[in-house]
Amino acid sequence: MTNSLIKIAKDFHWEMAHRLPYHQGGCQNLHGHSYQLNVEISGTVLPNGMLMDYSDLKAIVKPLVDELDHAFLCSEDDELMKSFLKGKFFKVVYIPYYSTAENIAGYFLDKIAAQLKPHKHLRSLKIRVAETVNTYAEISVDL
Repeated sequence: MTNSLIKIAKDFHWEMAHRLPYHQGGCQNLHGHSYQLNVEISGTVLPNGMLMDYSDLKAIVKPLVDELDHAFLCSEDDELMKSFLKGKFFKVVYIPYYSTAENIAGYFLDKIAAQLKPHKHLRSLKIRVAETVNTYAEISVDL
């Protein structure tokens, strides 16, 4: 089995607010979601019988989730929200793009992939971000 490709995955949850200022539907308004993140990695099993200890994966991902939990995710070009939030003591994370599910998935992919690079036995990373029980965005990369 040492040469077989195997996958493991772990789920994470957080609450976060955002808005899409260009949107013509309701999403231009300030609103929030109960997000779910699924992180899946694949590769070859180590001599200890694991691809990666789930606690090691959690140590990589949980700080990223905690940064966003109960925060407002704000595009750097959303001048209306930046003006409103200036000088207030709200938890805000600024990003250089709109806070779509697709971009949030890419945000996690970039940060997690960078931390997984030293693990040469890993082959791929897949990220799934669900904004609601009915919708998700998914992105993957070869490591």
